[in-house]
Formats: sequence, C-alpha cells, structure tokens
Amino acid sequence: MFNPDASSQAIRKKLPKSVVIMIEKGNLVMAIKTLAADEGISMDAAKARIDEYEAALKTKQHQQLTSIASKQGIPNSAISSDREVANEDTAPLQKQRVKSTPPESGFKSLQRGVDSKLDDIGYKKPLLPYWAKRLLIIAVVMLGLFWILWRIFG
Repeated sequence: MFNPDASSQAIRKKLPKSVVIMIEKGNLVMAIKTLAADEGISMDAAKARIDEYEAALKTKQHQQLTSIASKQGIPNSAISSDREVANEDTAPLQKQRVKSTPPESGFKSLQRGVDSKLDDIGYKKPLLPYWAKRLLIIAVVMLGLFWILWRIFG
C-alpha cells in the first residue's frame, strides 16, 4: 500500500495542488494524510516533504519581502523573519475590586449626579412630570365619560 523507504524515490515530484492549498490554509494534518494516501508513501515521508515545501515557501516569501523593502528603502533590521509577536514580560492582569457605595447614599448620589448633569446642559425640570400629566388626562376623560353616561342613564 505504501512504500516505507522514501529514499528509494530518486526524483521528488512537485506536491499536488490540493496539498499545496491545504498547506497554505494551515491544514497540515489533512495535507500529510492526503499526500501519503495519494502517493502511497508513509506519513513520515509525507511530513518531511511538506516540511521541505514549507521551508522553501518561507524563504521565498522572505526574499520577496526583503526585495520589496529594499525598493522602498526600508532597512533589513526593521523586517523580522519571524512573524510571531514577541511576548513581553508583563505582570498578569489582576482584577481590581470595585468599591461599593454605602446603601443609604447610593440612590441619592445618583440623583445628585443626574441633577447636576441636567443643570450643566441647561435643562429645567417641568412642574408636573410627564407621567402625572398622563394620569391627570386619563382621570379627566374618565370623569367626563362618567358624567355624560350619568346624565343619559341617570
């Protein structure tokens, strides 16, 4: 089914296009399995071929990057060949406890803050709140209907 001796193959063929696509997408496990199944070689030999292809691809990309950088006048020291971000030695984040306000002053302080903000923008509070106006209108309409029905049926 597969040839355990990978060195017996004198000529290395190019990788199949489907395997190349899998490698570029980062799906290395499927690329190794597919290459081993397609060409009848062992998993180790397939992994070695894929590693060679990845190394060649990285060097080619690095050469292209340095040529573009040299054309733009960017020094080679500004380009890192390693794409991974270096981990900085920072202390782990610690949760800071939120200071709670005393329960008796919580609502009052909130109300004072809202009032001061409204005063800052020049808002004047109405004499009668909106909900009180609505209740007053409903009560007047109900009294009017009651009086009309009382006069008709009374």
